[in-house]
Amino acid sequence: MKQISVYEKMTNAEREVAELLKNMGINWTFEHPVFVWDENKRPRVWAPDFYLVFLGIYVEVCGSAKFDYDYRKNIYNENGYDVIFLHLYKDPSRWKKHFVRYLKRLLNYRNKKLISMYCDYI
Repeated sequence: MKQISVYEKMTNAEREVAELLKNMGINWTFEHPVFVWDENKRPRVWAPDFYLVFLGIYVEVCGSAKFDYDYRKNIYNENGYDVIFLHLYKDPSRWKKHFVRYLKRLLNYRNKKLISMYCDYI
């Protein structure tokens, strides 16, 4: 039986993001399930497109204006998940810069937080 590659399950936009992550050396899992409570406090299991293992954040690849990404973003935020939304359909030339800027801000924030936590013990 032929094993199906994870890349065969991806949309073109998701494959483009996977390629960038691979080139950046970022380990990821595809459609890693998360538990959320929706706006009516009902339990749900969602599967963001990517989970960046070392960074502990999720990535949703936004491929169409027809999907309500603001709803999903609000639910993730209310449930305490760090999720970056990459809107590849809006401006294909800018999403990579947006992603790298987001990662830089996140890592700077985390580094400052860790330093301040450890300075209390030195």
